[in-house]
Amino acid sequence: MNVSVELKNIGKKFGRRRVFANVDFTFDGKKISGVSGHNGAGKSTLVKIIANLISQSEGKIIYRTGESEIPKEEIFRHIGFVAPYLFFYTEFTPIENLIFYSRIRGLQFDKTRANELLNKFNIYKRRNDYLRGFSSGMLQRMKFVFALYHNPEILILDEPTSNLDNEGKETVYAEIENLKNEKTIIIASNETADLDLCETILELENFKKKK
Repeated sequence: MNVSVELKNIGKKFGRRRVFANVDFTFDGKKISGVSGHNGAGKSTLVKIIANLISQSEGKIIYRTGESEIPKEEIFRHIGFVAPYLFFYTEFTPIENLIFYSRIRGLQFDKTRANELLNKFNIYKRRNDYLRGFSSGMLQRMKFVFALYHNPEILILDEPTSNLDNEGKETVYAEIENLKNEKTIIIASNETADLDLCETILELENFKKKK
């Protein structure tokens, strides 16, 4: 089912500091879109708003599946999110984290799906090791496993290749290409290779701060 995300006059401020204002943009279903801007422009803030992790100061977001609007309180079921600031329970193994994650989401643990993703992101051999011993690159790979595990229609990637070596980047880019006709993909990044994947780009520099 085609899923879209429409931003209508979105603005955000923290105290007196205005980050951006009057953002109008539609992330179309089955398309890769980018969010770009200099450091501090608000890329991470915007994707957190889209993922419903924080609230906007102004405006409205409309999530649609086909012609039907998705209630905001249900959007978490439709979104997979990858970002440097997400964390795991490092005293758990990858499998234990996925079991716990399934319980939180009210899902039955899917061992086949878990093993498929752990294999794809080259973590399967470490599936029973504690995450506290994982490198930053391996933890970044794990974030993709978690983001894709429940097969979401919307995939939000904030600095998706952060901490990855060349092999890891190639795996991520291949998976993004593989999924681009199935999901609405949003990439927030300033990396040229990341943004080259995008068909449309929301440039936050175009949304000047209000006085």
